[in-house]
Amino acid sequence: VVGDLFGSGKMFLPQVVKSARVMKKAVAYLLPYIEEDKDEKSSSNGKILMATVKGDVHDIGKNIVSVVLACNNYEIIDLGVMVPPERIIAEAKEQQVDIIGLSGLITPSLDEMVFLAKEMQRQDFKVPLLIGGATTSKAHTAVKIDPQYKHAVVHVNDASRAVTVVGDLLQKDKEAGYKRDLKDEYARFREGFLNRQQEKTYVSLKEARNNKFKIDWSNMDIVTPNKLGIQEITHFDLSILDEYIDWTPFFRSWDLHGRFPNILSDEVVGKQATELYEDARVMLDKIYNENLLQAKAVFGLFKANQINHDDIEVVDHAEANSESILFHTLRQQSKKAEGRPNIALADFVAPQDSGKQDFIGCFCVTAGFGTAELAAQFEKDHDDYSAIMIKALADRLAEAFAEYLHERVRTEHWGYASEEDLSNEELIKEAYKGIRPAPGYPACPDHLEKETIWKILDVKQRIGVELTESLAMWPAASVSGYYFGNPQARYFGLGKIKEDQVADYAKRKDIPIEKATKWLQPNIADQ
Repeated sequence: VVGDLFGSGKMFLPQVVKSARVMKKAVAYLLPYIEEDKDEKSSSNGKILMATVKGDVHDIGKNIVSVVLACNNYEIIDLGVMVPPERIIAEAKEQQVDIIGLSGLITPSLDEMVFLAKEMQRQDFKVPLLIGGATTSKAHTAVKIDPQYKHAVVHVNDASRAVTVVGDLLQKDKEAGYKRDLKDEYARFREGFLNRQQEKTYVSLKEARNNKFKIDWSNMDIVTPNKLGIQEITHFDLSILDEYIDWTPFFRSWDLHGRFPNILSDEVVGKQATELYEDARVMLDKIYNENLLQAKAVFGLFKANQINHDDIEVVDHAEANSESILFHTLRQQSKKAEGRPNIALADFVAPQDSGKQDFIGCFCVTAGFGTAELAAQFEKDHDDYSAIMIKALADRLAEAFAEYLHERVRTEHWGYASEEDLSNEELIKEAYKGIRPAPGYPACPDHLEKETIWKILDVKQRIGVELTESLAMWPAASVSGYYFGNPQARYFGLGKIKEDQVADYAKRKDIPIEKATKWLQPNIADQ
């Protein structure tokens, strides 16, 4: 009944997950009696394996979809996070599952999904493959994954769609036609997407560098940070972050769409949004009062200059006389209209030959220590609602911590915006001076640069945040990135780049071209 109501739009996701909590607790109580009387035949609508792929630690979306499908009488085999492909394959065979669902949030997860599709084809699988997660898209699924597997591949972007898709894939009287239609749809989408890509024009790396973002450094007043070097925060009062929380993504993670606080009075979802917000406030108070989560941060401000067009040389990052370290940035290569530059982050740092000493910062914050243990206990108590809630709130607190720390850096530690007085709404709109880009995001999509941040700040040793083999941060509720203080610095998207920049980037980083191609693949034109 719950699943039907959700599918018809008469129930919203928080209600479904709450209902699942009641259902699971009831089933756990009744299970001994059920076991005595049940027959050999399973009554489920199908068996679905769910997994976050190797190297990725994010699972909120996967867990939500799992709960919703369970409410629709599907048996869920949840393998958790960072699951290697060989285990997914082995469990799928052993459990004889009807569908495999893969989830991922970071871009390296996309390659893992492609690899698994190839393996399923090689090992003659026939079960449908569901693809989901924040970094996934219908375009990537159609262009990269679908051609690797001759059976059904579907991109699923929310929990309500998952119910419909799974139902159609497993409904005996219509599955063949539905799967055939899917293949045709994705083939048409792929053809259209590739044709549009071919219409785009790119310039050489040399031309792009000649069209860089130009700053008059001779007239630029560069502010020297009040305190250079590395600082740590290991004991932090999380309640300070309350006023910095951006609530809109929190509601989005629960499939409730609208901007906070207006969403609370929305005529369609307002009632459910208000109840969800009240539950979140109760849990937040518990987090603050009982110190359920631990927040830590490490950040540094350093002398820096642009060299080799696209690199940023960082000096004095640890002790006097220490060797310099390079941040490698990437430059837009799409052909621009007259007067529009091809931007790289390095453009916002004074070139070495300008005679100006510039500066850069980098950071890592986390609010995730304790989250996994709390979520595991909630799950053990059959309380998926609270397990998902604690992870969603930890994510919001980590982002709030990044916002808070950036404000402190701008106004105090660096001090280039000492008179700043912005509201939380203005902070969310990025009305501040300077930028805080992060590896893996549009301006700097290469996750490999996280390794440089970890080296400069000694992140793992200082605050315990680690990088997985796919360079996801653990705990998952963590944020890392750079601080650029130039008033002309702005956020931008790199877009697609060409092979000449991939080769140049590999040479600058001193890594094999194959490794550079692997990590930059989502951004390489014609890939």
